[in-house]
Amino acid sequence: MKKTVLETIREKARSLGRKIVLTESDDLRNLQAAAKLVLTGYAKPILVGDEAAINKLAGDNGVRMVGVEVVDVNNSPRRSDYIHTVLQLRKSKGLTEDQAREWLKDTCVFAAAMVCAGDAHGYVSGGGNPKGYNHDTGSKTKPALQLFKTAPGIKTASAYFIMQMPDPKWGFNGALFYADCGLVINPNADQLAEIAVATARTFRALTGEEPRVGMISCSTKGSAKDPIIDKVIEATAKAKALDPQLKVDGEFQFDAAVIPSIGAKKAPGSEIAGNCNVLIFPDLNCGNTMYKATERLAGATAIGPLLQGLRRPFNDVSRGCSADDIVDCAAVAAITEWTE
Repeated sequence: MKKTVLETIREKARSLGRKIVLTESDDLRNLQAAAKLVLTGYAKPILVGDEAAINKLAGDNGVRMVGVEVVDVNNSPRRSDYIHTVLQLRKSKGLTEDQAREWLKDTCVFAAAMVCAGDAHGYVSGGGNPKGYNHDTGSKTKPALQLFKTAPGIKTASAYFIMQMPDPKWGFNGALFYADCGLVINPNADQLAEIAVATARTFRALTGEEPRVGMISCSTKGSAKDPIIDKVIEATAKAKALDPQLKVDGEFQFDAAVIPSIGAKKAPGSEIAGNCNVLIFPDLNCGNTMYKATERLAGATAIGPLLQGLRRPFNDVSRGCSADDIVDCAAVAAITEWTE
């Protein structure tokens, strides 16, 4: 039987043995995730924060910390090196040494600096304690955008989900890739095209199979007319121009993109209608709603949000995540390659 994409990711992550930083160390779920990463071998976990507080939280809750590296953001012997790192990366923006020193008290900034300095492969921000660090999506993501920057040829970082369906008939042995579901609120046609190309590349990298990208709309091949549909049509053409070899088509309604009989009826001239494995949504209202609906009503496992389009790996896990969600997002970060 063909492996699921998650089984493939875990197996590859275990073989690489890379270091991944977890930032929300005042949230018990991250300590539990770190312990599970040690047991599974998917990554070598590093918890950043207040070392004494981390050890107390672990002790109070019986979390085994053997094999988990703990780095104190205020007392790390590498702190001066990280200050130098962020100064070099942000000097064009006028960052001062005092500002850098203060900025590095933030665990997300500290984690991003560790990655930039080569002391870790990537970082994951999962959960968040309302009484502690309590980073929202913006404050988790901003250090990655500022210090990692986007990959060559990509101007728009975006968030995707791997939706692992119970029925293996969908996509890659049950896995559909959804984007953008967590970052870009209302992409223009150029951004939507970049999101499509980036997600297709991600799909190929994680599965080894050819992506078939459906551009989702409320219309299929001209069945309705409106500027919101025109954006999807324009983005489809731009995606084809960005990657002429890419199998991308639209605009498709959701059913026309994933159900062969409906795709054949509504878009008879399309090579991929009804058989798409990558679905690109026109805005965050649609993308975020669709991933949650698929998860809750179809019983899918939602892995993400996972960030793409950056030079270094970073994933922001929902505040409602489980420790296992953090583990899987760390495994994805571990197999995501750096770009220069």
